[in-house]
Amino acid sequence: MHEVDIAVVGAGPAGLFAAYYAGFRGLSVAVVDALPEPGGQITAMYPEKLIHDVAGFPAIKGRDLVANLVAQAAPFAPRYLLGTRAEKLSYADGRPVLGLAGGEQLHCGAVVITGGLGSFTPRPLPVAERFVGTGIIYFVPQPADLTGQDVLIVGGGDSAFDWASTLQPLARSVTLVHRREKFRAHAATVARVHALPVRVVVNAEVTRLHGGGAVTGAEITVRGGAAELLPVDTVVAALGFTADLGPLAEWGLRLDRRHLVVDSTMATNLPRVFAAGDITEYQGKVRLIATGFGEAATAVNNAAVVLDPAAHLFPGHSSDGT
Repeated sequence: MHEVDIAVVGAGPAGLFAAYYAGFRGLSVAVVDALPEPGGQITAMYPEKLIHDVAGFPAIKGRDLVANLVAQAAPFAPRYLLGTRAEKLSYADGRPVLGLAGGEQLHCGAVVITGGLGSFTPRPLPVAERFVGTGIIYFVPQPADLTGQDVLIVGGGDSAFDWASTLQPLARSVTLVHRREKFRAHAATVARVHALPVRVVVNAEVTRLHGGGAVTGAEITVRGGAAELLPVDTVVAALGFTADLGPLAEWGLRLDRRHLVVDSTMATNLPRVFAAGDITEYQGKVRLIATGFGEAATAVNNAAVVLDPAAHLFPGHSSDGT
């Protein structure tokens, strides 16, 4: 059993900023996310892409933004419960209790849900089932881990091409396979990869993987042609993710389609449960990372008053007294 002042459900940008702000207010915090790395959609789908709409940064890579947010919260020692889903919500003595996958319970003074688009589940590569974790990955937390490897990337979206351009200087070889001739990725990203020594194979699929305990090779078959065997150490299955609210949909939260309805304090219809970021809905909602930061601070400040009615809603600026 864990006990914290605030449990943040979702480790995307809004969740990481909520963790910082809770620490700034002197509150203990735990961050729960089903993904094994912080960053949410950014880490899962476009860590190497430049983001241009975060205030104060003319442009910043997704990976760097996540790293900065983690570093910003670090002095307050938030507890990260990653690779863990928040399955159930109940109450004990009027305070929320999160039931986590695996049976653990997280007792909290308040909950701030920052789940973005909901839970991410990678679309599987059908031939890869027996190799997951031993040569099949769905995103690349540490590109340097693939240094010197023969890498096969499957997909035609921004993630696939981002990984190709990122890994090309590190890997022994990079091959990108897509089952269509046209790509979903931005044209500029596609052109950049075509200019690199990356082999791009279209109208093709991975039809078989070779190896014992780990992947050693892959057969790719171009439509209407014979299979070709490639040496492969790692397959990056960049086939996209499906997102849904998962267990959150069963908590009794007021929903507007796949979003949580909140008021101006970022409170949901459930006691001591707030929300911030892309998962929220209210009149005039704009889904931007920058918007989520402000909503996270609003949610934490209002949660702090719920925890201690004598506390000030606005604690002052972080620069006060320095």
